[in-house]
Amino acid sequence: MVKRFARLLVALHVVSDAVLGMAAFVLAYVVRFDTGLIPVTRGFPPFQQYLNVLPLIGLVVPIAFQIHGMYRLRRHRSRVDDFFGVFVGSVIAVVLGIVSTLYVQTYFLPPELKERGAFEVSQVVWALFLLLNTLLCYGVRELVREVFERRWRAGIGLKRVLIAGSGDLGRLVADKALQHRELGYRVVGFLDDRAEQDHLGYRGLPLLGTLGDVGDLLHREQIDLLYITLPLEEHVKMLSLIEAAARECVEVKVVPDLLQFIALKAGLEDLDGVPIISVNDVPLHGMNSALKRVIDVGLSAAALATLSAPMAAIALLVRYSSPGPVLYRQERMGLDGRPFTVYKFRSMHNQAEADTGPVWARDNDPRRTLLGSWLRRFNLDELPQLWNVLRGDMSLVGPRPERPYFVEKFKHRFPQYMLRHKVKAGMTGWAQVNGWRGNTSIEKRIEFDLYYIENWSVALDFRILWLTVVRGLFQTHAY
Repeated sequence: MVKRFARLLVALHVVSDAVLGMAAFVLAYVVRFDTGLIPVTRGFPPFQQYLNVLPLIGLVVPIAFQIHGMYRLRRHRSRVDDFFGVFVGSVIAVVLGIVSTLYVQTYFLPPELKERGAFEVSQVVWALFLLLNTLLCYGVRELVREVFERRWRAGIGLKRVLIAGSGDLGRLVADKALQHRELGYRVVGFLDDRAEQDHLGYRGLPLLGTLGDVGDLLHREQIDLLYITLPLEEHVKMLSLIEAAARECVEVKVVPDLLQFIALKAGLEDLDGVPIISVNDVPLHGMNSALKRVIDVGLSAAALATLSAPMAAIALLVRYSSPGPVLYRQERMGLDGRPFTVYKFRSMHNQAEADTGPVWARDNDPRRTLLGSWLRRFNLDELPQLWNVLRGDMSLVGPRPERPYFVEKFKHRFPQYMLRHKVKAGMTGWAQVNGWRGNTSIEKRIEFDLYYIENWSVALDFRILWLTVVRGLFQTHAY
């Protein structure tokens, strides 16, 4: 029943996205040519010309959203994830729309229709369509989210969840499900072969029986989702649980008891027909890596061009405020542990670490210059790193690079620390926008950096860039 409802919801999203995409396209035409808000300098194209493009819009919007994964229903998606997901999907729709209209004009239209401008779409209309389609599709998704969360809070339409394994891992899953009631889960109880020793259950959730009782319980309790959270020594019993769930058409999710070994997602590979699990796989490779590089080059080049005058002014202030070079060069560790030279505006006195050696900056650090305190407070000393991004040493978004001296210390104290180097270092990152920068907890920084690596997407990158701008003026550890 739940799966059938999920398929229906996806179908409704596809239809609504197509309809809303066409509505956004019509509204974009009206705003551009009928309201007088934007001056028209090249004549008014007939509305029929844009009506001819509507079927194409109704097709490319769902295709673009499918490409970006917007039809994979996930109850844990946040509102910000939804917004940037719809935005990036709309950007893809605009790209597909432009390419498609140009293709039709080039290969399918007769000369007389070409001369009349058939299938031509104003660039301003495309820009307005991007804005309106994002707002409309996101608004509908928020309306659907609100309806479902109200139903779930009222106990309607909940997924009934059974957890196989009542150990620490199973209890962690139960904690998360109880903590996030907006996800619409109702945990029915646990299964475990140690039921006799631990008959009281956990947090009011009963132990319903042993693993051998799974078939009867799935049917009797009308379970929708089975979480398997068995310890390593009991994973041989997993196959019988999966088979029993398959007979009852119950969704299965396996939570591996390998968390001490697997810090990132595991990927499935193929060795001439032999399935291989790749431990600590990352999504940033192949086309994803190329896409991220295109975004880095485009945005860093635009930022350097836009900020050239302010950066020149900062350089002059640094030059004349204290003796020493304008730029500070420092070795940092980047992708795959390879060192590179990072550039910053000098914010400390020249040779500031000559007596102390490498040390972290701290509050009221006496090594800072008066101008340097101001630059570091607003992160302006980092602007030259746009050149590092353009060169390919860094990315706009990623784990912040650390000096090799500290890397050597941390990699022995924190076994997962070197996993941060699975991707390029960044000017800003998920840890930084959540307050974990400077002299703060290394464990929390690793946790947030690994979350970013594991869950990378274009939408997440844009979200972090936006949060960097919004929260950049209020950083509490910008020493």
